Amino acid sequence: MSTPTPTVAAPSKALRWAVAGSVIVMIAAGGLFYYASKMAAAKRQANHDEVVVNIHPHSCEPNALTVPAGRASFRIVNRSDRAVEWEILDGVLVLEERENIAPGLSQVINANLAPGDYTITCGLLSNPRGTLHVTPTAASDAAAKAKPSMVAFIGPLSEFRVYLSSQGTALIKAATALEQAIEAGDLSQAQALYVPARAAYQRIAPAAQRLAELDNAINARADYFEKREQDPAFIGFHRLEYALFQQRNLDGLTPVAQRLTRDVTTLKQQLLAEPLPPEQLVSIVVRNLYTLADVRASSGEEERYSHTDLNGFAANLDVARKVVELLRPLLNKSAADVLPKIDSALAAFDSELNGLKVKDGYASYDSVSAEQRKRVADKAQALADALDTIDPALGLSGL
Repeated sequence: MSTPTPTVAAPSKALRWAVAGSVIVMIAAGGLFYYASKMAAAKRQANHDEVVVNIHPHSCEPNALTVPAGRASFRIVNRSDRAVEWEILDGVLVLEERENIAPGLSQVINANLAPGDYTITCGLLSNPRGTLHVTPTAASDAAAKAKPSMVAFIGPLSEFRVYLSSQGTALIKAATALEQAIEAGDLSQAQALYVPARAAYQRIAPAAQRLAELDNAINARADYFEKREQDPAFIGFHRLEYALFQQRNLDGLTPVAQRLTRDVTTLKQQLLAEPLPPEQLVSIVVRNLYTLADVRASSGEEERYSHTDLNGFAANLDVARKVVELLRPLLNKSAADVLPKIDSALAAFDSELNGLKVKDGYASYDSVSAEQRKRVADKAQALADALDTIDPALGLSGL
């Protein structure tokens, strides 16, 4: 008697659907990969003139650069084991910078450079600085000859100097009160006074960040020092913040607070002594807002011990609003079409921050969700983009 042949069951409907679904997923993945490859190729083609700078733990490669005048793009690749920054300096003044570049990642700095010789920083503040030589071009020579009359900008620049003077005085007063609380050994009072002192600094931060050495003493984060929080060179606001909110200990903090008061006093003096060209009045605010959007809003790294970031964001908005107020008469006269977008962006950023207020001020930033942080970043980005239209509208671009 023969053994019957087993019957092979037909694939179930569910199995057929699963196989079909897998094929669809594979096709979609292939399509996405192809699309991503094409986009990456297009990006490489668009950025073929980027100057690539590799930041190593104690050096940059290359550390001597030459580019033609005009718009230049620098791709900064962090090949060290910590977050770093890269800056272009004109003497003591910061022209462009990119902060908090994460290990293993890169960021792009776009700069509009006039002919001349500049200095570049390289990661840790103790690392050797490099050089950037910018050669003249026919376009840069033409732009220099076509500068608009500076007479119209005398009023706004003078008023901004008055603003810096009054805000500098408020910063000195707030830093002095913080110093006195630390000297008295009153931790809770010192914690409370840190917040207004920090906000006072953020109201002049766009201008203060032009002064590289002084800003590093006042505002540098621990990441930019060899031994981080334990590095003797780590001073200023964030050294106080670390002691007040993480260590919760005032031991040995009085000299740091005294140094901060001296430094902010010097800051006010230097801000009033340094000239501010009209083409930098808006650009310093735009750069500050782009940093807020790119790094500070998403990571919360700026006030990592106290989580008082929102107070700083609101102070940054104050100075942006002030600059728009100073330039509004000029814009109304020659470029009124840019104002609606600017005013809308100011209102949107203000509304977003107001939504994060609590009874005693702003919410602690560690309680702000990722979605809320993204909205803050998006509003800061939109405001920066809107403000970035002012210089071309007033004939100041390309200078």
